[in-house]
Amino acid sequence: MEVVNTVENFAPRVLAWFDLHGRKNLPWQKNKTPYRVWISEIMLQQTQVATVIPYYEKFMESFPDVYALANAKQDDVLAHWSGLGYYARARNMHKAANMLVDELDGEFPASVEGVCELPGIGRSTASAILSISRDVQAAILDGNVKRVLARFHAIATWPGEKKTENTMWDIAGYYMPNQRCGEYTQAMMDLGATLCTRSKPKCHECPLMDDCAGFATAEPTQFPISKPKKAAKPVKSAQFVVLKSSSKVLLEKRPASGIWGGLWSLPEFDSDASIILEAEQRFQCDTESVTVLSPFRHTFSHYHLDIAPSLISIANGVSFCVDESDKYRWFSMDESLELGLPAPVRRILESVERGDTLLI
Repeated sequence: MEVVNTVENFAPRVLAWFDLHGRKNLPWQKNKTPYRVWISEIMLQQTQVATVIPYYEKFMESFPDVYALANAKQDDVLAHWSGLGYYARARNMHKAANMLVDELDGEFPASVEGVCELPGIGRSTASAILSISRDVQAAILDGNVKRVLARFHAIATWPGEKKTENTMWDIAGYYMPNQRCGEYTQAMMDLGATLCTRSKPKCHECPLMDDCAGFATAEPTQFPISKPKKAAKPVKSAQFVVLKSSSKVLLEKRPASGIWGGLWSLPEFDSDASIILEAEQRFQCDTESVTVLSPFRHTFSHYHLDIAPSLISIANGVSFCVDESDKYRWFSMDESLELGLPAPVRRILESVERGDTLLI
């Protein structure tokens, strides 16, 4: 598709701005390799830079290269991911690391198409990996770049529509220079993250302002066009139980797929269940006391989950619930908090450890 209404000096202006104002000291910008850039790009999906930095640094200490990641247990990888959310990202990274080691001698493919064959990597992420680490001329179209281009050209349709997305890929490719490709990719990310922000863009600091069609409308924040609204998110509910015996708590390994796949979690009950009766029947235990913890809401991308947690102290030790399937296992509180846990489960366990409970 032919790109129209473009400007010829787009990339030089972006690069000149980057030379003066771009971010150049982020952890993944040092010793740039495909592996290091890959980990950062996956972590930065749906997650702010400030949040990612400590996770990235700890992850690199434990898994400094693709071989270390491939040889790690998935539980260890998930433990390092605990709190970042969207845990399929971590599971796919572990699978991709094994593919790279087993099939490609630890080397990333040379083409965008080849990198896209790895689990969890799409076109934009593959392009970012290769352009930033190897200076390959491959345009990206992440959220920041979409926002910059949609505003610059005042694109009046939602970028999630296939036709609009294809047009934006054409524009991104048109502006991609044939030199300093990695720096240009980083510059476009930085421009969107620091100037062309969602709600309060700093238009008068932007090197593209004079030719920006969105700025010319006097309402640049109307671009990109928002996704058509859906109905309100449904609300689900569940009861989580901290089953405690002495200093140990019982955790349940989640199935490999689905929400929180592969993570350790708390036993879950239907919201209308009698937790004492069901816990005693399910786990063949004798209840000593029940403490109701403060309820809270956890929000996923597609629904809200209202969680009602409870703490049940039991009398007959930790000899039960450990079977050959290893679905249930007893952990000390310190051990449990080192595992890969869903964020709301970690919140509950930390609350119990602090003694922040509501006794009913």
